Amino acid sequence: MAGTLPVFGSCTHAVVRDIPDSLAVEALRMSGGESVDMEKARREHQLYTGILSHKLGLQVLQLPADHSLPDCVFVEDTAVVCGDTALLTRPGAPSRRREVEAVKKILEDLHLNVVEMTDEAATLDGGDILFTGKEFFVGLSKRTNQRGAEILADVFKDYAVSKVTVTGTLHLKSYCTMAGPGLIAIGSSEHAQKALKIMQEMSEHRYDKLTLPDDQAANCVYLNIPNKGHVLLHRAPEEFPESAKVFEKLKDYMLIPVSNSELAKVDGGLTCCSVLLNKRA
Repeated sequence: MAGTLPVFGSCTHAVVRDIPDSLAVEALRMSGGESVDMEKARREHQLYTGILSHKLGLQVLQLPADHSLPDCVFVEDTAVVCGDTALLTRPGAPSRRREVEAVKKILEDLHLNVVEMTDEAATLDGGDILFTGKEFFVGLSKRTNQRGAEILADVFKDYAVSKVTVTGTLHLKSYCTMAGPGLIAIGSSEHAQKALKIMQEMSEHRYDKLTLPDDQAANCVYLNIPNKGHVLLHRAPEEFPESAKVFEKLKDYMLIPVSNSELAKVDGGLTCCSVLLNKRA
């Protein structure tokens, strides 16, 4: 029916970007760690994009890698899309700001209402933005500041926007995502649980929670796909066996385990690698 709100998790398109050769050595990371196996990283990313296009039937718009932008595969940070409006962000890391250009072009080609964040005092990464279907939570982190949150609230006036201080990790969505309508997936660390408590105190809405033993596993991708219903992409059992058992309790879901071992070494989660949007005809 015309004018009805889309179902939470409805999605028709996904914007993704290839992995640049420079990622292994030059991508930003919170702490030094293991070296990235680039061949395996590309295989895992190809499977991820293949699931979105072939298994779920989304129209996947694939941007080429830019080797001068080592983090460019993490497209989520460049835009926040809700309904027909796309807010282009101003990433907190100066080295990432040029990533927005290619994403801007593709969103304009989709005829979305594209809004640019031009205030140089503002920083905002998409990985800090949790949209629940009812409201926004914005993580105030090393990458997203108060001014960035204010601009987001100004652009998406139809929704309440609450700010959550992020500690112990890079982004809010590093340990917290939506696993379904009204269902928050949350890690069990003290940092994650503290963030959840703040969110519960600030919200007028009640949410169920799915608590995962591993913070990284709480970064999952929920979609509601015609003829498939609830779909959840979650980290593979070989990576997080205990968390995988928790996901298996979601009986009415199509559960799709996805390996992300290599991009995780440079702080990448499953949501980081796509901008999902619902383009109504």
